[in-house]
Amino acid sequence: MNPLMTHVVDPVHQWLLSLGPVGLVAWLVLLILGIAVPVILAVAFYVVWERKLIGWMHVRHGPMYVGMGVLQAFADVFKLLFKEVVHPTAAHRVLYVLAPMIALVPAFAAWAVVPFDAQVVLSNANAGLLYLLAMTSLGVYGVIVAGWASNSKYAFLGAMRASAQMISYEIAMGFAIVGVLIAAGSLNLGDIVMAQSGDAGFLEWFWLPLLPLFVVYFVSGVAETNRAPFDVVEGESEIVAGHMVEYSGSQFALFFLAEYANMLLVSFLTATFFLGGWLSPIPASWIPAGIPVVSTLLGGGWWWLFAKVFFFASAFIWFRATFPRYRYDQIMRLGWKVFIPVTLGWIFVTALMAYYGVFEVGA
Repeated sequence: MNPLMTHVVDPVHQWLLSLGPVGLVAWLVLLILGIAVPVILAVAFYVVWERKLIGWMHVRHGPMYVGMGVLQAFADVFKLLFKEVVHPTAAHRVLYVLAPMIALVPAFAAWAVVPFDAQVVLSNANAGLLYLLAMTSLGVYGVIVAGWASNSKYAFLGAMRASAQMISYEIAMGFAIVGVLIAAGSLNLGDIVMAQSGDAGFLEWFWLPLLPLFVVYFVSGVAETNRAPFDVVEGESEIVAGHMVEYSGSQFALFFLAEYANMLLVSFLTATFFLGGWLSPIPASWIPAGIPVVSTLLGGGWWWLFAKVFFFASAFIWFRATFPRYRYDQIMRLGWKVFIPVTLGWIFVTALMAYYGVFEVGA
C-alpha cells in the first residue's frame, strides 16, 4: 500500500464520509480537483516546454523574459482570459458557447481511469478501457458542433475535415487497443500494467510483441489530436484555425486546453498500454536489495511513468519541429489503407501468439 494513501488520503476519506452526504460530495470534488488541477498545470508548463524545445531545435531562445520563461504560459492565460470574446452575429448562440465545453469535458473525464501508480487512480473500474474509449470518442462532437454553430462555411468545412481525420485514426487506435486487450486479458488499466510485470524488466512489456500496434497507436494519437505533421485542420503557418476560426479569448483557450490535455493523455496511455506504466525497466535481479533508497528508486513507481510520459510528450514537439505537413489525401490514405490493415493483421498475429503460448496472457 502506498504510504501517502495510508497516512494521508485514507484518514481524510474516512473523516469526510463520516459527515454524510455533504462529506461524500466534498470527497468527490476533492478527487476531481486532484486530477483536474495537476492536468491544467501540466498543460501550462507543457506549453512552455514546447516553445523552449522548439527554440533549441531552431537554435533560438524561446520564452525567456516572464519569470525567465517559466511563467510565460500563465501570461498567455491571462492574455486570453482578458481578451474580448466576440460572438458572430449569425451563430447559434447556445451551441456556440457549449462547443468548447463539449470538447473539454471528455478530455478531462478520461483521466478518471488512468492509473498513476499501483494505488493511485481516481476510479479503478474493471471496464476502464471501455470507459476510456467512450470518453475519447466524444471529443469529436465538440469539433463538429463548433464548426456548425459558428455559421461560417470556413469553420464548417474545417470541422468536417477535422472530424473525418479524428474518426479515421480513432478506428486504428481502437484496433491497437484490442491487441493490448488480448495480451492483457483484462479491461482494467491497472491489470494491463501488471500484466507487463516480470523478472526481465522492459523485455516483459507489450512493446515487444505488439510493436506494430505500439507504433500505430502513438502515431494515430498524434493525428487524432491534430498535431503536426497532421495539423492540416489548423495549419499555424497559414494563420488559420479550422473549426475554431470564429472563437476568441477564453473560449479559444478551452479548445487549446483540451488539445494539450489530450496530448498528455495519449502520452500516458501509450506508456500504460505498451511500456509498463509505472513499472521499472530494470530487471528485478539487477536492483540491489540492501540499499533502501536505491532499491525504491530503481523499483516501480510513478516516477518511471512520468519519465516515459515526458519522452512521448516531447516526441509530439519533436515531430512538429521535424516533419513537413502532410496533404489531406495522404493523411487519410495512411489511416485507412495502412494503419487499419496493419492493426487488423497484427490482432490476428497477437491472438496466435497468445494461443500458442508465445507470451502468457495476463502474466
